[in-house]
Amino acid sequence: MPLFKAIQFNSSTQIFVWKITESYKELFETVILNEKNSIRLAGMKSEMHQRGFLSVRKLLQTAGYNDLDLYYDAFGKPHLKDDKYISITHSHNFSAIIISDATVGIDIELQRDKIIRIADKFCDSENQFLSRSFEAENKEEYIRKLTVIWGIKEAIFKIRNEKGISFKDHIKVGDFELQDCLGQAELHFDSIIKEFQIYFEEIDNFTLVYAFEKD
Repeated sequence: MPLFKAIQFNSSTQIFVWKITESYKELFETVILNEKNSIRLAGMKSEMHQRGFLSVRKLLQTAGYNDLDLYYDAFGKPHLKDDKYISITHSHNFSAIIISDATVGIDIELQRDKIIRIADKFCDSENQFLSRSFEAENKEEYIRKLTVIWGIKEAIFKIRNEKGISFKDHIKVGDFELQDCLGQAELHFDSIIKEFQIYFEEIDNFTLVYAFEKD
């Protein structure tokens, strides 16, 4: 299908979301790939991963770029040649990018029961408000909150992209309400302390999160 959603967040930040309904062939025939990424695509074993990869290139083209404008640094972080910041995500049948003049990160996650089983691997300080919410809310809302927390930590990790960062030990998410669609988080890593403004929304049982690093 065409672009699922475009968000003009502010004058310097745009978010684009793609719902992947096309076949691999349909996507492949409509995107430009550089030589390195053509090799990378061919080496992917999962067609779902291939389609996600190609749908991101569709989003780049929607935003006025193409794969030739994109490059990755030694740590695997994407960059645009015009020096705007970009972050990329895809999960199952959705992909998204955020492009901004500011430092940003983005993540999209499917809301699943599985996240309850692994919550202790990425939650620590958050348990102070999650324990209250688990008692007060139903299981579905608990899963939704956990998914927001995971997405926040993924988005922040994509911004910093430094070896050794632990979701559980180093990224702290403040209390939030689902209906507010915003929150705060901090990264404490080595001597670094960074604060982040968080925004999120829900799309077809997925949670889309984007984070801005505060000055």
